[in-house]
Amino acid sequence: MRIVVIGGSGHVGTFLVPRLVRAGHEVVTISRGTRQPYVPAPEWQQVRQVTADRRQEDLAGTFAGRVAGLGADVVVDMLCYRSESALALVEALRGRVGHLLHCGSVWRHGPSRKVPITEDGAGAADPVGEYGIEKDRIARMLKAETAAGGLVTTSLHPGHIVGPGWHPVGPLGNFDPTTWYTLSAGRPLRMPGSGTELMHHVHADDVAQAFEHAIARRDAAAGEDFSIVAPTALNVRGYAEIAADWFGRTATLESVGWDAFRESTAAEHAEASWQHLSRSQCLSIDKARRLLDYAPRYEPDQAVLEAVRWLVDHGQLETAGPLVDLPG
Repeated sequence: MRIVVIGGSGHVGTFLVPRLVRAGHEVVTISRGTRQPYVPAPEWQQVRQVTADRRQEDLAGTFAGRVAGLGADVVVDMLCYRSESALALVEALRGRVGHLLHCGSVWRHGPSRKVPITEDGAGAADPVGEYGIEKDRIARMLKAETAAGGLVTTSLHPGHIVGPGWHPVGPLGNFDPTTWYTLSAGRPLRMPGSGTELMHHVHADDVAQAFEHAIARRDAAAGEDFSIVAPTALNVRGYAEIAADWFGRTATLESVGWDAFRESTAAEHAEASWQHLSRSQCLSIDKARRLLDYAPRYEPDQAVLEAVRWLVDHGQLETAGPLVDLPG
């Protein structure tokens, strides 16, 4: 099949595009062309790359038509954050493309009430914040489109994506690199809340696996939405203790209130911590296992360790000592 991947050089596309080429598909990617995939692979030599700025072309009303003109059998949209953009793409592809797959987010669900949260939102409050609300709106629109006999669609909703080449969501629910230095040095780490708040990570290649399986199992995936996460979730305290072990240290955690945490933390990091930890999410993957044969390779700590090791090896993360000899 000819498969068009919008945002093909991003976190998931880095792994998905080579998978699709190895499976024998003709692959076309659309991106701004400002960066290379995070992990090199020889399969990229067989990929046609189209340069386009989706944001600008959406404003001009030309992007959806550009995608439709590529003559794809399948379109994978990794880069849609607004329901207006998603609807324009659906209308342009209806009757012309066999399957549209959308990359959503587990933040389509709000804070957890009981876990694990299922795709129908059981166990979660309503989504909060513009990003989560829009991702939920897109997923509902796609499901309704297929139910009405229109374009065949599937939405997949990853957790906190982890992989080599970028900083993972850390033990405090933010991207502050000093957290890793503190843990590697065995220094006390100020932790907001109780330490039982949950984060559900997933390796980018496991997300790519889920997309590949959904493409291959079009009939099973048609009109469905799936949570795509690791088999287990981490809580703040456990995550910090596991991470300290990677450096041969024991985590020393100081529980503080949110006001005190915000006073001692840069505003952007404190806000990221609140956004992640206040949701405290753990998602079920039963549906993805049953319908897509989704079988994630990585536990969340294994995925994060791979990312941290890559950052340390490439001089992009300062730590007080080396990682001990642990399996990745």
